[in-house]
This record gives sequence, C-alpha cells and structure tokens, in this order.
Amino acid sequence: MAGDTDSTSPPDERPAIPLVPRGTVTFVFTDIEGSTELLKRLGDRYAAVVAEHRRILREEFRSRDGVEMDTQGDAFFFSFARARDAVAAAVAAQQRLAAHSWPDGTMLRVRMSLHTGEPVVGEEGYVGIDVVRAARICAAGHGGQVLLSSATAALVGTALPDGVRERDLGAHRLKDIDQPERIYQLDVDGLPSAFPPLRTHGEEPIDFEQRLENRIKSYVESRVEQALASPETVHQELPAGMTKLAAGGLLIAFLGLCLLALFVAGIVLLVRFVF
Repeated sequence: MAGDTDSTSPPDERPAIPLVPRGTVTFVFTDIEGSTELLKRLGDRYAAVVAEHRRILREEFRSRDGVEMDTQGDAFFFSFARARDAVAAAVAAQQRLAAHSWPDGTMLRVRMSLHTGEPVVGEEGYVGIDVVRAARICAAGHGGQVLLSSATAALVGTALPDGVRERDLGAHRLKDIDQPERIYQLDVDGLPSAFPPLRTHGEEPIDFEQRLENRIKSYVESRVEQALASPETVHQELPAGMTKLAAGGLLIAFLGLCLLALFVAGIVLLVRFVF
C-alpha cells in the first residue's frame, strides 16, 4: 500500500566514520603558536592566513596517506598507518610553512607532535590514552618544533628524511599521564632548532625514593668535588708545616662523606621497604 513503511526495516544508523588506519597508528597534532596575537595584528586577513596554512598541511599530509581526523580553529589532528610517512609529512609541512610568504612578514609558527600507539576505533574516531598523549606532547612544544614520542622515534629509527636528525630532550611528565615520556625533537636543516624548554612538569622522577636518592647523591658528589677539586690551592694557601695536616683533614672529610652516603643509602632502602 502506498505510503506504508516496512516495519521490519532497520532503524536509522549513525553515519560511518571515515576509513581510518587501524592497529598500530601514528597520530599527528598541529597547532599555531600565538594565534591570538596573530589575529590582533592581522585582523580580517587572519582568516586567509589560517586557510592557507590548512591548505599546505592538508596537501603534505594527504599526499603521504594521512587521514584528517579533526580540525578545530587553527589545530589539526591526522592519523597515519606508518610512522615514517607521518615524520616525512611533518618535515615537509614545516619546510613549506617556513618558505611561504606571509602577510606583513609574519612568521607563522606551527608546533607539531607525533605519537604512535594502538588505539581503539569507536563510533566517532579513535579512543584511548594514546590520543591524549599525542595532544599533550603537542601542547608542550613551541612554534616550528616537531616532537616525537619514544614510541614513534623507535619505529622510525634511522629512516629519517635527508637532512633530518633526532635530538633527545629527555623524559618529561605530561599532564594526566602517569609515566614520564621521553621526547625527541626533529632537527631539520635550514629550519630553527633552538627552542625554549618544553612546557612540561620537568624531568623529576615520580617515585619519592628516587627523588630522595638522586638529590642526596647530587649533594654528596658536589661536596666531594669541593673537598678534592684542587689540592694545589690548599698547598698554596697553607704554610708548609700545615700541608700534611690539611691533607689529613681532606682525607677525614672524604671518609665522612662516604659514611654519609652509606647512611643515606640505608634511609632509601628503609623507605622502600616500609612504604
């Protein structure tokens, strides 16, 4: 009968998400640094700058099989099936951004982060801590900087584009991430490679006993260095008859510091067993 509906037809379904890489995936997050200041300076022309920046990134990322997952304002989120493709895309994008002629001599600086993981693909995209980790690494960077997680760096290995090197920036604590993340920077020939320290919580170990042990070790080492650094100075400053006495005093000081180190080691062991 005309107009009747089939009661057995399936209910409306949500549109399927784009075909995205699955399994081991490399995420790339990008963000323009100082976008608010650029908006104030350029005014109405800022929209054209953002659009051109998007065009450049999309061309470089899509040409290397990157899949655009999300775009918010001046930020991008792409995914790649291969880590080396993601690295090549990020490097090429930074080179094009640096070579582009922007209005009023503006320097458009985009920070980028790459992290590789095995996320779950949900109804609206990727789900999991790996997405958060990639975003946190990007937030820690500076305009013009390309940062890699330890997972991405390990996968890429030595298969870097020509003129590109990895620089180890050490382990850093990221917001909402339990374990420190070792972060690497890509140094690209012809592009800036000197940046301020990352915007993270630093390299301090999380465990209390590790902090205690490292701090005391540093203190003991500095005291020993001060005591034994320049015996020639002691010989010059003291009368000849007191040189042996000074040497004996240094020996006693050294032994005392060794005993202090042993005592501290005992405290660290006690803390570990008790807590």
